Amino acid sequence: MKKKIRGSGTVYRRGQVWWVKYWDHGLQRFESSKSADAQVARDLLKQKIAEVAAGCDLAPGRCTVADLCQLVIADYRHRRLRDTQHVAWRSEAHITRLLGRLRADKLTSGVVRHYVETRRQEGAQDATINRELAIVHRAFELAHDEDPPLVRRVPKIRKLEEYNARQGFLEPEQYDLLLKCLPQRLKALFVCAYHVGVRKGELRSLRVEQVDLAGKVIRIEATQTKGKQARTLPIYGDMEWWLRAQMLTAKPDCPWLFHNGRGRRLGAHLEGWRDACQQAGLPGLLFHDLRRSAVRNMTRAGVRDLEAMRITGHKTRSVFDRYNIVDEHDLQAAGGKMDRFFHERRRQRGAKLRRVK
Repeated sequence: MKKKIRGSGTVYRRGQVWWVKYWDHGLQRFESSKSADAQVARDLLKQKIAEVAAGCDLAPGRCTVADLCQLVIADYRHRRLRDTQHVAWRSEAHITRLLGRLRADKLTSGVVRHYVETRRQEGAQDATINRELAIVHRAFELAHDEDPPLVRRVPKIRKLEEYNARQGFLEPEQYDLLLKCLPQRLKALFVCAYHVGVRKGELRSLRVEQVDLAGKVIRIEATQTKGKQARTLPIYGDMEWWLRAQMLTAKPDCPWLFHNGRGRRLGAHLEGWRDACQQAGLPGLLFHDLRRSAVRNMTRAGVRDLEAMRITGHKTRSVFDRYNIVDEHDLQAAGGKMDRFFHERRRQRGAKLRRVK
């Protein structure tokens, strides 16, 4: 039995299931509605006709995981997000390589588990795999939100447990030692990062006019921050001296606060950082580790958590707590407090017994 829809194609029944037949760029295509209801097939046929009329290159049943990942990259570019190139690289290097040719409607839990095991065998950490699977999940969300939708469902992708949180801190004596070992062009950047815990990218984007030495503040614009919110940073400690030196050594036509000494903005690679860490006896120290140290220093100095979060740019309490890891010195301090508490209780109890006698 066949039923025609004007100027398009037909729906017909094969066994108990209704199918659609339509023309797409000169090719005759057949697709099952996977339903015994003829109305479901008619709706599917109308959707196919709309896709062909709109010149849509992607359609349910034909698009692959690689096609959907391109939607994520296009979305990043449309919103002008800083991670566009990184997402494009991650997608091409791993997701497209392992899942790219797979049809989107064939992505199952078993396929995801196989992807996870493959990446683990390649040496990828669970945190890295989570970032990759997040791209896949976002790709399906964007495809489902298309008009007409490119996928019928968004698969459930479970996140892996991450146990790779870094535990180290930069102690004051280590800070002094590393400052001596660093190249001159990195010293001011390092000092500021250690004091205010700001991301490397945010610091590198600062211009000279954003520094108010008289008011002892640095004003970061919303467009320069990851959270898209303007912030004001205090200038204290070693920061003022190093900021003055940084501005005095800049060329007259250089607008950047942190420059390479040749009139250009300091590069993201921070050449010389790794060698200086090795020389200071801190192998493996990341620049991002200064962020955690700044958070702990602020809390130890009595700065309220909310104020510290406004300085560092943390938006959620959970992230702040993850960085504010208690180390052995904090535990020793807590032990000292409890020791004094019990000592005072014994003293009071002894005084009370003497009065009774």
